[in-house]
Amino acid sequence: MSRGPNARFADLFALTGWSKGELARLVNRRGAAVGQQQLSTDTSRVRRWIERGEIPRDPVPRVLAALFTERLGRVVTTEDLGFQRHRQSGSGRVTQATSDDPSWVPERTAEVLTEFTGMDLMLNRRGLMGASTALVAGAAIANPLHDWMTGRDWAAGDAAASRSAAVVRSPGAAALPAGDFYEAGPVGLDEVEALETSVDVFRAWDASRGGGLQRKAVVGQLNEVGGLLTYRHPEPLSQRLWTVAANLSVLAGWMSHDVGLEPTAQKYFVMAVHAAREAGDKPRAGEALSRAARQMVHLGRPGDALDLMRVAESGSGEHTLPRTRAMLRTVEAWAHASMGRSQATRRTLGEAEDLFAKDKGDPGPSWLQFFDKADLHGMEALAYRTLAEHDTSAAPLAQYHAQQAIELRSDGHERSKLFDYLSMASACYIANRPDEAGNYARMALNSTREMSSHRTWDRLREMYRLTGRYEQLSEVKELRADIRRALPEQPRPQII
Repeated sequence: MSRGPNARFADLFALTGWSKGELARLVNRRGAAVGQQQLSTDTSRVRRWIERGEIPRDPVPRVLAALFTERLGRVVTTEDLGFQRHRQSGSGRVTQATSDDPSWVPERTAEVLTEFTGMDLMLNRRGLMGASTALVAGAAIANPLHDWMTGRDWAAGDAAASRSAAVVRSPGAAALPAGDFYEAGPVGLDEVEALETSVDVFRAWDASRGGGLQRKAVVGQLNEVGGLLTYRHPEPLSQRLWTVAANLSVLAGWMSHDVGLEPTAQKYFVMAVHAAREAGDKPRAGEALSRAARQMVHLGRPGDALDLMRVAESGSGEHTLPRTRAMLRTVEAWAHASMGRSQATRRTLGEAEDLFAKDKGDPGPSWLQFFDKADLHGMEALAYRTLAEHDTSAAPLAQYHAQQAIELRSDGHERSKLFDYLSMASACYIANRPDEAGNYARMALNSTREMSSHRTWDRLREMYRLTGRYEQLSEVKELRADIRRALPEQPRPQII
């Protein structure tokens, strides 16, 4: 069926530098390599994909996604190529289903998880960048998800009813990661428990050494889980699998953010929200959105972060633990602080402290256990340190909370302690206390060398900027020289 020109495909095709004939030959060659010798793509078919918007039959879209991913050095999915599925809207109008569409059905979520992670793994193996396209503004994610997150159909039973109508995929019909067809089978309780344990292991490693060294392993595990979810399992097992998928998606997103793959990280956060919905877990979805919001603040987009937090907090559910809600408040406060809103920052952090005090000792889900008293103080220190650049009276508060966080941090949270050092040093520089700042700045610099985390470099750059007013001091001049030698160049992502 002709739909008119496929602009997405045409734009990406132009970037490859291929001719239509070259692309046709590559499709046939790649198809034959994975046992699909029947493919007979030619120049005229490529032209129809571009000019008429024709959608080739499976597996050609997935073959094309793999080829474009390799050529462009970033994740390209079938959706990016304009090969979305069509769905019927309530008005009878045919529309395209995309990854930001809340009407996604469960099997589509599993397909996207498998496809995107497969392409991400392929880029890792080939040593390419692994970043997707431009970073989307927060409102572009928040607005489509608002009604969906705040709706009443989040119960696991509703997700189960949706899953019961899902098409059970046959072996070999899942997405095409890295040029091979992924085949998954049913999974048992022991395997699910092992997957849940692996999430805890990966999370602990990330907290200790940053996301760079284990990101590939997390993405690979998520790829496996996405494949497993293309099969129908008993409801309790399926719900646990979706929870694993949500946890791994958040972790893959956080690790991607940690190493500077910002658009890729954002995609994983959105997928985590969809997976959490299938698990019937509103708090998990809200926490995933809060990660996306933290990413936005880090990138200098606090307004977009507040858009995301509005959805995260309104959709977190009445049964959300006070500690979870306290964590969400700290992210909101950081966004307010980035905008220089002193009163809103102080009020929101006060609310966070009150909510945290209501904690009854319930450990909550595994992902919440990392938000302890040390992390509360660490986020308060970060928010007040950020606010101090607009309102210097916030600097002593930043110092107080940073000191509390440093004293409370337990082993295994080295990256968070590094951030505490940076918050303390930055607050001291703002408060005109360069001698005290220097000790913490040195500790931060030494710790940064042990991390595989671009975020630490970004925060170090922020502290470096604050040292500029004291560079006439010999010790500060030496510190600045050491920081310059340690810092790599890092481009900022495009935001649309």
